[in-house]
Amino acid sequence: MFARVAASALVIVTLAVFDGAAAQTANQPPDTMAARVEACTPCHGNKGEGTSDVYFPRLAGKPAGYLYNQLLAFRSGRRKYPPMNYLLEFLPDPYLESMAEHFAGEHPPLPQPAPSEVSKDVLAQGELLATSGDAGRNIPACVSCHGPGLTGMQPGIPGLLGLRAAYISAQLGAWRYGTRTAKSPDCMQLVAGHLTEADVTAVAAWLATRPAPTNPAPVPKGTYALPFGCGSQPN
Repeated sequence: MFARVAASALVIVTLAVFDGAAAQTANQPPDTMAARVEACTPCHGNKGEGTSDVYFPRLAGKPAGYLYNQLLAFRSGRRKYPPMNYLLEFLPDPYLESMAEHFAGEHPPLPQPAPSEVSKDVLAQGELLATSGDAGRNIPACVSCHGPGLTGMQPGIPGLLGLRAAYISAQLGAWRYGTRTAKSPDCMQLVAGHLTEADVTAVAAWLATRPAPTNPAPVPKGTYALPFGCGSQPN
């Protein structure tokens, strides 16, 4: 009789242990990068597609090398934005690489461009600078680095589509005034330094009106030659 009671008790305890372990496993979040980057989603969207806030950019589909460079810049403080600096402060390089690869692999549709608030003349000036540049002022065309379709090039040149004019303008301003920098030679700082405030407004407005191309993916490395050396895009 005692043996039967002891055996029954052992079975109950064993089942309780298994049930507890199963419950603990069920309550744990999935160990995936998608789960780990949920802290990014309030600002950048569930798949990095962006949100309604015009100052937070789309991350999805950008080259992993570009995204990794930006994460390194925020972690080191070279790019200054306290929430990003704080979130990344203690994350190691391999983890940042995995984050970059995760968002680079997301491909939600590009948003429809919002109607522009600037005049047709301003848009025309923006288109001229973006597609032809201004050789007299040492301003290369945006397309000469970001590609004919403005989709960027692997591994370090981002696409410029799906961004709001306010964000583009803010970043060009940061390059102009040196509050955003990159590896030497810092090609964007060199280019932006030749732009006027009116140029920035025009280029940002025109880029924000561009519709999604058939294939928005960045082109492979070496698809075209850059007009000058750029530290963010290794040879």
